[in-house]
Amino acid sequence: MAIYGHKFKSSFETEAEMRIAKREWAMSLANYSENELVAAVSISKETLAWAPSISEFIDILRNLNDAFGLPDVRAAYREASFYAQSPSTHQWSHNVIYHAGRATGWFELRSESEKQTFPLFSYHFDIMCQRFRQGDPLDRPVSVAIEDKQTSTLFSFIAQWSVDNGLTPEVGSSLLYYMTKPEGSKARENFKAKSQTRMAEMSLAIELPQ
Repeated sequence: MAIYGHKFKSSFETEAEMRIAKREWAMSLANYSENELVAAVSISKETLAWAPSISEFIDILRNLNDAFGLPDVRAAYREASFYAQSPSTHQWSHNVIYHAGRATGWFELRSESEKQTFPLFSYHFDIMCQRFRQGDPLDRPVSVAIEDKQTSTLFSFIAQWSVDNGLTPEVGSSLLYYMTKPEGSKARENFKAKSQTRMAEMSLAIELPQ
């Protein structure tokens, strides 16, 4: 009412309509934080001459990154991919990038194509941005996680294995992708079987490591 005056009031002819509208808005916005709602109201006030519908307001909520100083997902992906080799030492431009990269997998970001990793990174990036907008600082741990050390060691092994067998890093990483899966798991067996099939198609007489 304070922002839109009669333009807002004229949308509801009776108190019953107002109550129904409040209920619909409350249900639609239940998953958003107060910080996000306040930011969206400010944007509505500055950009819309008429009060937004629920769908218009939710669209604003889904595009709040600029209001919170968050990076563009493409720029975030480029930074995560470029520094995936040394995530614990890089000075990240924003912590959401680090956390989205870690959730995606540093090894995957280093060794797989953008077509494969960008959709997954984008999914985790959206989650991390929402957590940040809701007040989670997403501080980056100071110590290097054990799994990061293991991943780094595995990546070095795969790189050396590729060199020893006269393969490009891309081909070697693709063939040994199964090694990123837990030992003894069905996923590891399936990916290894695919690698063996691909090696046969490429006429490569190389024994895959365990």
